[in-house]
Amino acid sequence: MINILFSGNEKVFDGVLSCMLSILKRTTTDEPFRFYLFTMDVTRIKPEYTPISDRQTAFLEGIAREYNKDNRVCKVDVTDLYEEEFGHCPNEGAYCSPYTLLRLFADLIEDIPDKLLYLDVDLLFNRDITLLYDIDVSGYEYAAARDHYGKYLLNPNYINAGVLLLNMAKIKRTGLFHKARKLIREKKLVFADQSAIYRSTLKKKMLPQRYNDQKFLHKHTVVRHFSKRLFYLPYPHTANIKQWYVSEIHRIFGYYVFDDILFEYIYQKKKYENENEGRENE
Repeated sequence: MINILFSGNEKVFDGVLSCMLSILKRTTTDEPFRFYLFTMDVTRIKPEYTPISDRQTAFLEGIAREYNKDNRVCKVDVTDLYEEEFGHCPNEGAYCSPYTLLRLFADLIEDIPDKLLYLDVDLLFNRDITLLYDIDVSGYEYAAARDHYGKYLLNPNYINAGVLLLNMAKIKRTGLFHKARKLIREKKLVFADQSAIYRSTLKKKMLPQRYNDQKFLHKHTVVRHFSKRLFYLPYPHTANIKQWYVSEIHRIFGYYVFDDILFEYIYQKKKYENENEGRENE
């Protein structure tokens, strides 16, 4: 079983759908996938902070099972955990949404497997996921690639937490996430969960940039992460172009290698909208 973790609210549907399709389309293994979706209701913070719905979960599982009947998509509501651990904490209004903090609950969820690949939703797999998932992390808490900008501005080994190959058995022993949660509760951090994980780490395995490429796409790139990046032309500016902005992926990046994934995403997204037109979120 290949175990994947996403987290977010109902608005991450586009990202989860497109990323999941990239995994399924670029992978040749017969091993089944289990996709975990950590979500919560924190509409007290913002009205749009509603959980991933049962309809979205069921639709995603239907697609996953088209590729392998044993594939599963499992929604895990962690609202109570969040309120207990992080409610009104200094990092609730961090640079990104509070949903990025949810990965820090993985050690508290029953039946979470010993090996787990956490993924941000704004990425696509360019090559087979087993190139990443099969990396041995038995002696480490996790494996991660360097943050493209952080390795220059903060520390040469500062990680990007958008792709984390987690050794959950070791993390439970070392208390990595326990320590990270304590930092989140007590100290305002510029990069919130990412900084908390980095500061709490005892032993990590550094991965080549191709496992989390936040700026370029090469033939050897395994994961292309569409995070916010700096552009120098026509003037210095930042842009946050996600993979579901298909026309921008073509026009600005000139990427066509993902077209089979993105066209399938467009089709499935429209299908979901047609099937659920007029229905309330569940």
